[in-house]
This record gives sequence, C-alpha cells and structure tokens, in this order.
Amino acid sequence: MLLIGIDPGVCTGMAIGRDGRLESIVTGLACEIEMQVKFHADMEDVFVYFEDARMRQWFGKSGREKLQGAGSVKRDCQRWQEWLTMHNIPHCKVAPKDNKTKLNADQFSRITKWEGRTNEHGRDAAMLIFGRKLSMKDNGA
Repeated sequence: MLLIGIDPGVCTGMAIGRDGRLESIVTGLACEIEMQVKFHADMEDVFVYFEDARMRQWFGKSGREKLQGAGSVKRDCQRWQEWLTMHNIPHCKVAPKDNKTKLNADQFSRITKWEGRTNEHGRDAAMLIFGRKLSMKDNGA
C-alpha cells in the first residue's frame, strides 16, 4: 500500500512512501497535489495522513497576521478532509504535536537518509509517513 503524507497550506507538501521508505517529496499548490493524490489513488491502494492544524491545542503569543495565517491553514485542513472523503480516499488526521516537524535539511537527511532537496513543507509531509506502516487503528479514519 502506498502511504501519502500531506502538509496543507499555501505551499502544500506531499510525500509518498511504501514499506516505511520515502519514494518522493514534492511541494506545490493544493490543486496540483490533489491531482497527484487522485492519480495515485486511481492506480493503487493508498492511505493519506495529513497534518490537521485544527487539532492544535497550544497557542503562543502571535501577531494578527500569524493568527490569520493559522486560520487559513485550518480552512485548508477542513478542505483536505472534505476532498479526501468525497473521493473515498482513506485518511487519518494527525495533530501537529504528534508529528516531528520543523526539521532543517541536515536533521531530516540524517534521520531519513533522504538525499534530495526538500523544503520545510515537504519535510513535514515526509515525517507523517516516514517509518510508518499502516495500522488497524488508522484504517478506521
């Protein structure tokens, strides 16, 4: 089964993996990533893990712009959940606290052994699926 990790946002990150190994890490517009997810879902069994900002339980001191950006990402998460459900693509929401995020390129490379170029969004998407094998509790998404 193909696992897909999604880091929603203006610049959406997507990672694809199989058997605990990463195969691809890309970033793009949400509509571009949706097309890629749908393509893979039409070709084989997939399971999508997406980071859901709506599950965030901690809030620091942020300016108005950051709070507006957070609201935008929460809407992106809602949209991803709706889109995945509409296309009958099995998925699981992951709280930001449950994902190892904000790794720099060197840290990410050391952990995953990934040699290609990445950005923060792609790395966050990759960490949703790196080393992961589908569990029965995930299948109940």
